[in-house]
Amino acid sequence: MSKLNKENVNKVVLAYSGGLDTSIILKWLETEYEAEVVTFTADLGQGEELEPARKKAELLGIKEIYIEDVREEFISDFVFPMFRANATYEGVYLLGTSIARPLISKRLVEIAQETGADAIAHGATGKGNDQVRFELAAYALNPDIKVIAPWRDWDFKSRTDLMNFAQDHQIPVPKDKQGEAPFSVDANMLHSSSEGKVLEDPWEEAPQYVYQRTISPMDAPDVATDIELEFHKGDAVALDGKKMSAATLFAQLNDLGRDNGIGRLDLVENRFVGMKSRGVYETPGGTILLTAHRAMESITLDGGAAHLKDELMPRYAELIYNGFWFSPEREMLQAMIDKSQEHVEGVVRLKLYKGNVMVTGRTSEKSLYSEELVTFEDDAGAYDQEDAHGFIRLNALRLRTLAARNRRLR
Repeated sequence: MSKLNKENVNKVVLAYSGGLDTSIILKWLETEYEAEVVTFTADLGQGEELEPARKKAELLGIKEIYIEDVREEFISDFVFPMFRANATYEGVYLLGTSIARPLISKRLVEIAQETGADAIAHGATGKGNDQVRFELAAYALNPDIKVIAPWRDWDFKSRTDLMNFAQDHQIPVPKDKQGEAPFSVDANMLHSSSEGKVLEDPWEEAPQYVYQRTISPMDAPDVATDIELEFHKGDAVALDGKKMSAATLFAQLNDLGRDNGIGRLDLVENRFVGMKSRGVYETPGGTILLTAHRAMESITLDGGAAHLKDELMPRYAELIYNGFWFSPEREMLQAMIDKSQEHVEGVVRLKLYKGNVMVTGRTSEKSLYSEELVTFEDDAGAYDQEDAHGFIRLNALRLRTLAARNRRLR
């Protein structure tokens, strides 16, 4: 939003973490826009105590403070639908940051409506993907919402400028925040993401202290852990025979993945804004879930449907990565994906060992797998091997025609 429109902003809902950067943004909005600020802090399972965010907002004079536990909504309404598609960006990234942004934007827009705010604000920088994700989602939900992105608008040029502003406005600065952090971290129940500074050289191995959610596979137990995951309509509903809520189940998968060194990824990806970026991701529970879900589909999903899903998945993943969760094309693909999951139910058995997730069994009352068809023994007419003769000749017809033509032209 242009600085020329400041007079139209009287109240702003800020995505607020309670950290130094968003505290500076909070005070900057008050001073630069002369606007009342409402804070929204989402508990997405990032593993941090959120009461300090409330106390920090109160200390800074905020009257309307929203702190909400959205973990169940996050897993059931955003993470699970994405996992029904087996979505990975550029083949490996499980979209942990990307999938959290539309939920945060949704609540920012809703709170703006509830409180009569004119605008929302976020702390994403002008170089990353998150600014795009926050704003595309917000505009999709409210085309008239104003969005303020301080990192694109303010005049601060250095960390020193930020520290001076904090000091001038009595914003507490912990000693460990006075210098620049060695890397930045974003975390939620699905994953943790580490980028910048010590990770900027893609040739340099990531230091061990970067890892937030997993032990090293080399330090994982020498004994494998066996688990069973039950699925219903493509979603995990029970672990080792015990049914539980989406977020509770996912938290337990995270613990299992952490303890077995599962889910580490060192990736150089192509950002939507055009640059390449190196990041270290940890998705312990998600890595287990993806392997188990594909195994469940392998016996319950028709081959043609499975292959079509795999063809469309990169497009679906790219839409999420680029911030188009609330777009009609993502919703169209989701309807198709959800239709494919009607019979994806049963139990998958897995062995977790030193960073590996190995499928050791799968069973379903809706299985399409037939031992009669695949056996090498006499199959009592279930499959006539003579039928393959005509099948091959028909499929070879165009290849034989091409070969004959090419031989004549030699």
